[in-house]
Amino acid sequence: MASLENKIAIVTGGASGIGLATAKAFTEKGAKVVISDYNEESGKAVEKELKEKGADVCFIRADASDEQSVADLVAETVNRYGKVDIMVNNAGIGVMAETHELSFEDYQKVISVNQNGVFFGSKYAIREMLKTGGGCIVNTSSILGYVGEPGAFAYNASKGAVNLMTKSLALEYASKGIRVNAVNPGYVETGMVNKEALGDFYDGLVARHPIGRLGRADEIAHAIVFLCENEFVTGIALLVDGGYTAQ
Repeated sequence: MASLENKIAIVTGGASGIGLATAKAFTEKGAKVVISDYNEESGKAVEKELKEKGADVCFIRADASDEQSVADLVAETVNRYGKVDIMVNNAGIGVMAETHELSFEDYQKVISVNQNGVFFGSKYAIREMLKTGGGCIVNTSSILGYVGEPGAFAYNASKGAVNLMTKSLALEYASKGIRVNAVNPGYVETGMVNKEALGDFYDGLVARHPIGRLGRADEIAHAIVFLCENEFVTGIALLVDGGYTAQ
């Protein structure tokens, strides 16, 4: 099992939700973490909070959908820490709409962040990992990379792509010491997904998880840490979904 002590990790979408929980989990394992997010205000607040707890973290603003922005993120990380050991491509967005009413602009936004962001993050992280003899990439996918959801056409398309991109990269770079996996969460309790915000719809979501509740961000982060620590795992899309896809 690989130790994460002093490993250099980048987490995109790291200022909230699963990304933030992952950044915290990494610091608890002794890793040095670059928290990247589009939201500069939230990112800097998280950086301050974690530094006050003694963590070695820094915030770098980046747009996961913009190739140059991601290239700069990786370059700045290397300038600061000397290498990249772990890349967590976690930034993601969703748009719910009936497909016949879905604008190409909204479709493209989802693909740009969720799918292209994984390409850009992986591309530039791999370039650095090849220089140092290996590394680990984890892509945040979704149960909706496995099963359909009415009105989630763009999101389904992007997460299905992420699962196969993960397998393709894992096969391409296994011999180079680079492992690539995905984590596929079920619905996770967040600031936007909770009983207060969603009312009866929330109860319907809970009912679709045999375990009887939604997931927590720290439970997904725990799975991401596992994928980074276990050196015999590559090319999987790990479902962490409370039994959602077992039905």
